[in-house]
Amino acid sequence: MASIFSRIIAGEIPCYKVAEDERYFAFLDIAPLAKGHTLVVPKREVDYFYDLEDDELQGMILFAKQIAKKIQATTQCRKVATVVLGLEVAHAHIHLIPMNSEKDVDFTREKLSLTPEEFAKIAESLR
Repeated sequence: MASIFSRIIAGEIPCYKVAEDERYFAFLDIAPLAKGHTLVVPKREVDYFYDLEDDELQGMILFAKQIAKKIQATTQCRKVATVVLGLEVAHAHIHLIPMNSEKDVDFTREKLSLTPEEFAKIAESLR
């Protein structure tokens, strides 16, 4: 069975898409730590980040870098945290999280609750 991320990429599940190319897909996290919190995934379904082929891993980081620069410019954050974390979805992914302090990347804290309109506006600003 396809992962939820594969289903998002295929258009079976809606998302707030930020960017896409032939190998990678980026969309807003629906339980964000900050406005602009984005997930970057390879289109090829691979469970573990370090099981990606070397060229895929390199390409994914370069793809994420472009998005991180947009996040930083749009949100005016000090830096964009790059986090490889998550056991709940069996599909490699990177979290890009706008941050002004290390506390902004605490996954145990309460997530933001945004409206569909807010998500759409953020996604549009990052495209």
